[in-house]
Amino acid sequence: MKRRDFVKNAALTAIGTSLVAPLSALAEMPVTHLSSDDVTPRAALSNDFPLNFMAVGDWGRNGEYDQQEVAKQMGLWGAAHPNNFVISVGDNFYPLGVISENDPQFHYSFENIYTAHSLQCDWFLILGNHDYGTDPDAQVRYSKVSRRWNMPAKYYTKEVALGSENDKALFVMIDTDPVLFETKKDYVAKQLDWINDTLANAAANIKWKIVVGHHPFYTVGPRINNYDTLTVRKVMADVFEKHKVDVFLSGHDHSLQHLKPEGYTHQFISGAGSELTPVHTGIPYSRFQASEHGFMYFSVDKNRFHAKVINMQGTVLYETELKKA
Repeated sequence: MKRRDFVKNAALTAIGTSLVAPLSALAEMPVTHLSSDDVTPRAALSNDFPLNFMAVGDWGRNGEYDQQEVAKQMGLWGAAHPNNFVISVGDNFYPLGVISENDPQFHYSFENIYTAHSLQCDWFLILGNHDYGTDPDAQVRYSKVSRRWNMPAKYYTKEVALGSENDKALFVMIDTDPVLFETKKDYVAKQLDWINDTLANAAANIKWKIVVGHHPFYTVGPRINNYDTLTVRKVMADVFEKHKVDVFLSGHDHSLQHLKPEGYTHQFISGAGSELTPVHTGIPYSRFQASEHGFMYFSVDKNRFHAKVINMQGTVLYETELKKA
């Protein structure tokens, strides 16, 4: 044998021997099954809350009035924090809603704006007053077009698990615009019966009752004593009190607010997804108000409802926590 062949064969034998031990060790390891989610860097994102979600409203302006900038910050926040879904509190398309499920505004105001990977989650939406300008049912039908758009009806419920135990949060998604019109009293009466039945029959494992509607029942924005606010308060305040609704989440006034009027229910307004309106200061029932572009981020377990208000620069403007024994 030539010397060079001897050296070559000896080297290959040494390499093969060195590989045997590691390969044998791998062969002895137990088989695992990993999904893509298990190995993505997002799997490392966690906090001590089983449920996390964002809320934004009054946004649909083709990216203008800083809608694009708010969307970008929502994407950045979602990339850095755990997030299960996004709630839209209405006025999804200005100025007059959409004419069909094929309306280009779905692309220009939604699909092409909230493009971040972290926002390719489920969105749960309700209607606002501007969405009633043409065909509000088109937004219900769009649920069959877009994977992430979820509006199964004009009003509906969603229960979300709060960890490994059987505890849950109940979201009651309502349609508030018809409340303002006497001509729609039959529709309103039917919806009110449904709201009362839903809340009254909530199971014992429901730890948080969260109602989501477009029009607030209290505000410190321009509509503080407006017909819209007073009418929704007249219709809904007793319902909230009777059924011990923990949170009413809304929009309509284009600002960020946390209010605690007399009674059981906390009012959060997250209507700063695009155009802004001013806020009043010094109102006794206001715990926070800001006329700044942004959104809200909520983290929930069976005992805590944690809220953060975040502006379009990513600054946390306000933080609070509701607690239960």
